Amino acid sequence: MNKIPVIAIDGPSGSGKGTIAAKVAEKLGFLLLDSGVLYRILGIAVLKGGVHLEDIDRLTALALQMDIEFGPSGLDSVTLDGEDVSLEIRTDIGSQMASKVGAIPAARNALFKRQLAFRKPPGLVADGRDMGAVVFPDAAVKIFLTASAEERAQRRYKQLIGKGIDATLPDLLQELRERDKRDSQREISPLKPAEDATILDTTHQSIDEVVNQVMAQCNNELGMA
Repeated sequence: MNKIPVIAIDGPSGSGKGTIAAKVAEKLGFLLLDSGVLYRILGIAVLKGGVHLEDIDRLTALALQMDIEFGPSGLDSVTLDGEDVSLEIRTDIGSQMASKVGAIPAARNALFKRQLAFRKPPGLVADGRDMGAVVFPDAAVKIFLTASAEERAQRRYKQLIGKGIDATLPDLLQELRERDKRDSQREISPLKPAEDATILDTTHQSIDEVVNQVMAQCNNELGMA
């Protein structure tokens, strides 16, 4: 399994990791894992099922048993137990619930094997918050994207409005800062770069500029670009 290359792209919400990962995966012809989607789906499943976060047994069972399918359009088309939740998982509540379930060790452990299963030939581009540090510590390339909170909130605002989801910039900024604090201070897999990760600040960079830097590193490490 460890002969299958992994490109790990981590970072906080709004850093651009999802967009960058998708473009890099397309260029390399690799599979794509948006680990945040799994946590968002579990968060929405918790709400729909009326599961209390303190009920670890039910939470773990839900994480292991929920039926997830990605549609032909990729990670933007998601069904949970046959119901389309593509928009729900991208709402503010979806983001908040992802952060909350992500702070629970039992939930993370339950989703761990699901993430590992995405590692298939010819390779995988995985984005999240602990892909390089925890899930794929042997990743060939590890990138950690950052950006200012203001820039990330602006990106998130544009994304939501573009999907027809109501949002206000001040609220998004506050929620983003709260999530950053929660994610960085949790006991298990806190949000931080892997020790051997390359840190890229995307605040003043275009998508293409960041993609080119990541592809250059893939070329340097693996001769793939």
